[in-house]
Amino acid sequence: MDIANPSDEHQMLRDMVRDFVDEFVEPQALEYDRDEKFNLELLRSLGDMGLLGLTASEEFGGAGLDTVAVAIVHEELSASDPGFALAYLAHSMLFVNNLEFNGNDEQRERILPKVCSGEWIGAMAMSEPDAGTDVLGLSSSAVKNADGNWVLNGRKMWITNGCIDEEDTPADVVWVYARTGTDQKGRAEISTFLVENGMPGYSVGQKIIDKTGMRASNTAELVFQDCIVPPENLVGSVGDSMIHMMANLEVERLALAAMSLGIARRSLDEMNKYATDRSAFGHQIRDFGQIQRYIGESWAKYRAMRSYIYDTAVNMGLGKAGQRLDSDGVKLFATTAAKEIADAAMQVMGGYGYVAEYVVERLWRDSKLLEIGGGTLESHQKNITRDLSKSPEVINK
Repeated sequence: MDIANPSDEHQMLRDMVRDFVDEFVEPQALEYDRDEKFNLELLRSLGDMGLLGLTASEEFGGAGLDTVAVAIVHEELSASDPGFALAYLAHSMLFVNNLEFNGNDEQRERILPKVCSGEWIGAMAMSEPDAGTDVLGLSSSAVKNADGNWVLNGRKMWITNGCIDEEDTPADVVWVYARTGTDQKGRAEISTFLVENGMPGYSVGQKIIDKTGMRASNTAELVFQDCIVPPENLVGSVGDSMIHMMANLEVERLALAAMSLGIARRSLDEMNKYATDRSAFGHQIRDFGQIQRYIGESWAKYRAMRSYIYDTAVNMGLGKAGQRLDSDGVKLFATTAAKEIADAAMQVMGGYGYVAEYVVERLWRDSKLLEIGGGTLESHQKNITRDLSKSPEVINK
């Protein structure tokens, strides 16, 4: 069995997305990266294919697919345009998947059809100027007023899809984490809110430009200044955010690892072709030992990534926590391996690998963010070490 295509349906999905990438994503990738533009209409068009609600219920316009499908779509998009794939991830995983598994019936019925179709673009806002991995260090706060509404104040930073165009239009709907008090142990109590464009006090603070990579996705600071959020837009109960975060982080990390796989596969393909096309001293450069080392080691890393990613995908359930050891492990390994393979491709291709016309330069830049976003390498190392301390028996299973 091909672990990356365990059923005919998965193979059909891969073929469909690959055809879409060849026809529509690849032709625009260089331009949108160079100009730091977000292809909003291209993202919306994925709604027609059922991909914007990949894991959402079919009754609300989703596709109702599994975690293997999540890995397939993110791999295929990233083999061409990781920046575009990141915008897709922020919408489909950070918002839509979160709402599917954590929202109530009214919220899902009202919002999911709009985000699954592409009418609305979603985002998730957790990181702040002074808080990232330290979730309990968030300073954004929400207080209930006399009318029963929540008054949200704070700033969120590095938000993918936070700004969806060049006119600083904020995302249509954002999944926002904010402090609502202190629990019995004296720790910050974090709650989740659905903030919609048009709610008073919600705006884009700045579009973040001059990023090293992922330049085809819009990144923004979001500002909530006395933002009025109605009580029906509280997700779950007060203080439920950690439950929402843990389950969704696992599938997010799988998707980011799959993005790394797409980068690695394309980089390997480009360096392999170049090593045949390029000659030096009367030989194809693939005849030289050092080039063989770059290609051989990259192939081994790529295959190891692929196996680990899809093994994790097959065993991961949606909407519930419990796979942190491997969701952290696969992202820890795959993101660094992708960067190393992209770097090897640049080295094999020499000057051609270093210029924007050739895709590996962009892939190399894009790969770095995957070691930071969705959990830093250091956070994965900490989590894995902690989990193995609690459950050392998993090593010898």
